[in-house]
Amino acid sequence: MAKILVVEDDKDLNNAYTIILESEGHKVVSVHNGREALKAVEDFSPDLILLDLLMPIMGGLEFLQHYDLASKHPEVKVLIFTNMENSPEVTEAYDLGAYRCIIKSWTAPQNLARVVSDTLDNKLAGTKA
Repeated sequence: MAKILVVEDDKDLNNAYTIILESEGHKVVSVHNGREALKAVEDFSPDLILLDLLMPIMGGLEFLQHYDLASKHPEVKVLIFTNMENSPEVTEAYDLGAYRCIIKSWTAPQNLARVVSDTLDNKLAGTKA
């Protein structure tokens, strides 16, 4: 299975995502802001990052700017998890290399495994959604 980094400041959501993904056999590291994520990616080398956009200390966009996904880590898929549908922040996240945006309020935590599986299947096939 995959190595997944969960970056979510809401502790309940972070725990739920971690439990769901681990129950699917994934190795999961979870952190609560972009600054922690920058440290975690170096040690963990994830296949997929589940990234909230709005977080204290360092948000998702700032993380993407520092992580330089598009040029240094193009093999890593980033799923943006947010409630800001059609916002400039989501557009910027795509410009910074995000793979897909998932609207939190539309995606029940129990459906997370399917979304992650679909993304990983596309990664392995070399396709984009």
